[in-house]
Amino acid sequence: MEASLIRDVRALPDADGAAHAATRIFAEASAEAVSLRNRFSVALSGGSTPHRLFHLLGSSHRGKLDWGHVQIFWADERCVPPDHEQSNFSVTHEALISRIDIPAENIHRIRGELRPEEAAAKYERDLRAYFGVTGIPRFDLILLGVGEDGHTASLFPGETAVSEMKRLAAQAFSSREGNWRVTLTLPVLNNAALVVFLVTGKEKARIIKTVLTEGKRNLYPAGLVRPHHGRVIWILDKDAASGLKETEQ
Repeated sequence: MEASLIRDVRALPDADGAAHAATRIFAEASAEAVSLRNRFSVALSGGSTPHRLFHLLGSSHRGKLDWGHVQIFWADERCVPPDHEQSNFSVTHEALISRIDIPAENIHRIRGELRPEEAAAKYERDLRAYFGVTGIPRFDLILLGVGEDGHTASLFPGETAVSEMKRLAAQAFSSREGNWRVTLTLPVLNNAALVVFLVTGKEKARIIKTVLTEGKRNLYPAGLVRPHHGRVIWILDKDAASGLKETEQ
């Protein structure tokens, strides 16, 4: 049964509980990476669900993490200026970055104000410069969500960015929202040490059930995220997990 491939699915009572669980994992991964390599590289996602996580990191956990050694990237970004209300950077800055003591050089945003292809090319150059690799960089943690259509980051079903296997970052068009974005590609997502999917809401129950238990994972970008030498943790609230017959607590 394909569900056996999913080793770690955690269903929490509500969205707040899911955010707290993700915060603990973030803190633990950060402490381990800093201890081993003196730095913690994380790629964040946008949307309303991780906003709770960002708030917790910027409040109750503000003094608990070694922010001077945390390097913040993004899994994707809309092609809008950094102060735009739909900018993932803007949301993260308001909820987290503005509340913590982190060096400006530790913030690696996607230049959404550029043309999509330029922004993607620049982000790839930035990734290679930071990680110092000609191959695929390895993030300590990548935080992802899942859309009702099964997309993750800005990898949308049927779009060319999903099949990109050489580039680290690619431009992607959201037909649903009618805007351009820049996204990390599957090779980068699948080279992470840890991927955490944080998903909440009853409207996500159908796609979560499909991606995790119905043997149709290859039809959806979210189902294609399977780190070759890393772990995946799915953190769901009760509503998002309501379609699953069984979960690992």
